[in-house]
Amino acid sequence: MPSLQQRRLALFAFFFLPGIAMASWVTRTPAIRDRIDASIAEMGLVLLGLSVGSMTGILFSGFAVGRFGTKTVIHAGTWAVATGVALMATGTLTGQAAIVALGLGSFGLGMGFAEIAVNIDGAMVERASGKPLMHALHGCFSFGTVLGALAGFAANALAVPVEAHLAAVVVLIAPSTLYFIRHIPEGTARNDAAQTSEVRGDSEDAPWRDPRLLAIALIVLATALAEGAANDWLPILMVDEHDFSKTTGSLIFLVFATAMTIGRFSGGYFLERFGRSAVIRTSAIFGALGLAGVIFSHHPVLAGASVLLWGLGASLGFPVAISAAGDSGANSAERVKIVTIGGYVAFLVGPPLLGLIGEHYGLRNAMLVVLTLLFCAIAAAPAVRPRAAANAEETSRTPA
Repeated sequence: MPSLQQRRLALFAFFFLPGIAMASWVTRTPAIRDRIDASIAEMGLVLLGLSVGSMTGILFSGFAVGRFGTKTVIHAGTWAVATGVALMATGTLTGQAAIVALGLGSFGLGMGFAEIAVNIDGAMVERASGKPLMHALHGCFSFGTVLGALAGFAANALAVPVEAHLAAVVVLIAPSTLYFIRHIPEGTARNDAAQTSEVRGDSEDAPWRDPRLLAIALIVLATALAEGAANDWLPILMVDEHDFSKTTGSLIFLVFATAMTIGRFSGGYFLERFGRSAVIRTSAIFGALGLAGVIFSHHPVLAGASVLLWGLGASLGFPVAISAAGDSGANSAERVKIVTIGGYVAFLVGPPLLGLIGEHYGLRNAMLVVLTLLFCAIAAAPAVRPRAAANAEETSRTPA
């Protein structure tokens, strides 16, 4: 059996690698769009491949984790991500939008499949160690996006062909997967007699009927969509709506990714000092202010600067809500699974739908959907309090 430290390092890697892959795709979207000669609506259709793949991965991930355990699902999903990046490189090289869409389908399938499993595994490690971990794991994803964005910025500035850039990403992912998968134990979250009732759950436990868990899921939906919208559309939004160059658009995405990384790695201090509810509420307010600046500002510099608040605001909602779901009641693995699935639906499927709205009403107006959900997250923030604190408050409100 791998040690807990080895397992944590492996989980860090399996968050980091998709971040590299995601940022590599995002920072090159304007160049890819030009190479395949696609309009905003056609890019929305290309991104539909991401939606179809993501939904397929998401719908089957829960069953797959229950049947095979997290290790097998993480392994298969990460290879699907690498295959998707390779196909996107091929589609860009040949100028074929259909192959890019197919690559995004494989990429989304892998993300939906593996990331749900790695979040479940991370929540189990967090419970076993008794120390906050999810914010740091998601910080590794954001750190991956920072390095990927730096590479994308440099590639755009130096006019490196997109296919060469994406091929280098595949070369990074493949050996890393082979090395780190050894440190994930077999059978985690598998539905068998070896699992305790607390992790596996009892037949009478119905998380979907728990109002608190549904409020936590709403927070995940809002903050994951805020992150996913930036990952898929921020460079194009800055290029098309605020008249930045492609290189500057990539640089602004780098600002967003850096803000996400800082927010996530510094989150432990603020969580211990102020608690989950205050952190979620403040984060959502920052995110709403930043997004409003991007949507409503007509000054390019102000719009670009607002991305910093957008990134900070979107940084902690997803990981903190997953931690809250894990200790919100019995059947912790199922509760984490439900919230994580909701988050990845928003993160991977929501942005292509925003593109379809953007074609008819403009990308700025499409982002109003995200802004509205962030206001909902502000209202739902009390749901992420630790279970003991929430129960104590409910008891104090009950008449004697």
